[in-house]
Amino acid sequence: MVTGKGGTGKTTVAAAMALSLADQGKRVLLVEVEGRQGLAQLFDVPPLPYVERRIAVGPAGGEVFGLAVDAEAALLEYLDMYYHLGRAGKALDKVGAVDFVTTIAPGLRDVLLTGKVYEATRRKAHGRLAYDAVVLDAPPTGRIGPFLNVNHEVAGLAKVGPIRNQADAIMGMLRSDVTRVHLVTLLEEMPVQETLDAVEQLEALDLRIGSIVVNMVRRSPLDDEMLALAVKEKLPAAELTRGLKAAGITATKEMVGTLAAEARDHAVRVGLERENRDRIDALGKKVTELGLLPDGIDHGALFDLAEELRP
Repeated sequence: MVTGKGGTGKTTVAAAMALSLADQGKRVLLVEVEGRQGLAQLFDVPPLPYVERRIAVGPAGGEVFGLAVDAEAALLEYLDMYYHLGRAGKALDKVGAVDFVTTIAPGLRDVLLTGKVYEATRRKAHGRLAYDAVVLDAPPTGRIGPFLNVNHEVAGLAKVGPIRNQADAIMGMLRSDVTRVHLVTLLEEMPVQETLDAVEQLEALDLRIGSIVVNMVRRSPLDDEMLALAVKEKLPAAELTRGLKAAGITATKEMVGTLAAEARDHAVRVGLERENRDRIDALGKKVTELGLLPDGIDHGALFDLAEELRP
């Protein structure tokens, strides 16, 4: 499961993780549950329906299948699977009953969404599991605790019965040895704080943390000595002038001053990023860094990120 504050690139990281597994020859299901069709945009395919569709093939022959889980469709499937209400369920959908139920009972919505993931991890084909791994592009860190703690969410809806049984089974999967929650962050104050809060919340729910993925990392071209000088606005003007001339730029006093100011802003940002990295390291979790891709994300970039994520 992959979560992170909005804007940190969690969907991209989830996709890269799925490709990394496919690169090892595995058959992988990549699931999204937020209704944004982010996976379709990333892989440049038509919007994903409520059916598993192959969206990528790894160099080693592994495959990535995509699935966009919709709560209403999941409820209809659930009614048909456990109560054989195929046509009746569709009739309920037509009159808006399905949307009404999932709206007034948000805990049930999360049970249905995670329930589809649970079913995919247990399904068999030709005598073996249908998928070697399932990667979930989960909701953001601000909602990840309630989303994954479906047993608590459903307690007020059903004390016993099939819905409660399913919620208990889902919690068993989420807390199992083969399940991990990976958190994506940037080296900025708000994403890091949400990551710290989410780790505390998830561990309180007995959910296992996998790794902290620090995304869009930028490498400074300045060494520590130069950064220290830049912060104090003491970079030698002569050095800046020589550097500009070496680049074929006519160096004016105004230009040198502007460059020194930009260097100071850069050095301050690097210092803040290092402080935030120290906060992440203090968690004692595995940390993986992914570099910033200035040209954006395309198929080639996804495979590059997948290579960086390989163990």
